[in-house]
Amino acid sequence: MTAERETFLKEHRGTKGVFFDYRFEGKKYMTHKSLISVSGIPIRLTGERLFHIYQGHPELQGCEDWIRETISNPEKVFEGDSGALMAVRKYEKTPVSENKFLVVVYKEQGNDGFVITAYFTRKLPKWRKVVWQR
Repeated sequence: MTAERETFLKEHRGTKGVFFDYRFEGKKYMTHKSLISVSGIPIRLTGERLFHIYQGHPELQGCEDWIRETISNPEKVFEGDSGALMAVRKYEKTPVSENKFLVVVYKEQGNDGFVITAYFTRKLPKWRKVVWQR
């Protein structure tokens, strides 16, 4: 990685970027077009993926900022299934209860990446390999 690219990534990790409007069940959401993962790869969070997340995990509605924060500034990243990665960050108060981890599953392919799903959990997956830790 060039010094110029490294500087750019440090300056833009977790920044707001480009937004577009998205509607789910009549509510309007601002959706982040891409974020920067801990490995410096842009990760897309599309309206289609948010729709998928909200259908399976309605408690995550209104938590888009947490999803973004978990990707760009996780506490740990685990190796997932089929080449996916799992960014994890603990939140003291969630819409579900207290002291839950938000897991955002995403995939990196070359210089591009995308969110697969997200969910809250109480326990970290101890059987999974930690690939990055703060």
